[in-house]
Amino acid sequence: MIQSFSENQLAAICEVLGDTQTGLTGSEIGELLGRLGIEDPYPNITKRKRLFEALITRQSKDSCGNNVVNFIQEAMSPIRFISNPVLFSEKQDEINAVLSFCGYQVKENGLLKPVRKVVTLTEAEKRAINLREKLLLRNVHSDVLKFCKAELLQNNHFHAVFEATKSVAEKIRMKSGSIKDGSSLVDEVFNINKPILAMNTLRTSTEQSEQKGFANLLKGLFGTFRNTTAHAPKITWDINEQDALDILTLASLLHRRLDSAVPTGISLSR
Repeated sequence: MIQSFSENQLAAICEVLGDTQTGLTGSEIGELLGRLGIEDPYPNITKRKRLFEALITRQSKDSCGNNVVNFIQEAMSPIRFISNPVLFSEKQDEINAVLSFCGYQVKENGLLKPVRKVVTLTEAEKRAINLREKLLLRNVHSDVLKFCKAELLQNNHFHAVFEATKSVAEKIRMKSGSIKDGSSLVDEVFNINKPILAMNTLRTSTEQSEQKGFANLLKGLFGTFRNTTAHAPKITWDINEQDALDILTLASLLHRRLDSAVPTGISLSR
């Protein structure tokens, strides 16, 4: 049995799920409640209040929070966001900001998992400061440090890594003029035969190997932490602080090398 949620916690959850702009529609709320066998006592009031009344009533009847969790998981099922994966990522961040105070987190598969409960609003800020201090000791690139933000680290380290990875791709586009992303971006810009950007003179086999190796590093980072179609996270495992430090350090290396990359004057193929 799952411990009951407090009224404040439940109200905050319903605030996210019943948000006027990005939350469930009235018909979706009714459909989900019906599917889960949860009574809908006030179907004509505002969405947030309607959802709150339905869930608080069922929780009181059950003396546990199991059906609240069932509803959250149904509402956050990834298949509901198949046409808009970016919205899933946004709603996941919003609901996790609330659930972190309840000791839970919505994973990429839409299911809840237990996590260490956040007690104060300053915990995320402390986590961000701690990560930033450790990265400063590593002398990481300034373009990486900007992603050590409390809002990115409120639930886990993945979002800081994800945003830092996107920043590497954005720098490539800015320096090259390409509009592509992921592996396609790397192939177009660092093509050894028609490079748009060069890491060196490319005159020797050693220099050409360096160009190819750098391109492979970029592809490895993008392939692991970027979904170039949906622009949303594609991996489901957690990233702890040590993983984040190592990955952000790699992003720092890539940023430094990109700073020194030189345009070759070769035009982009359109």
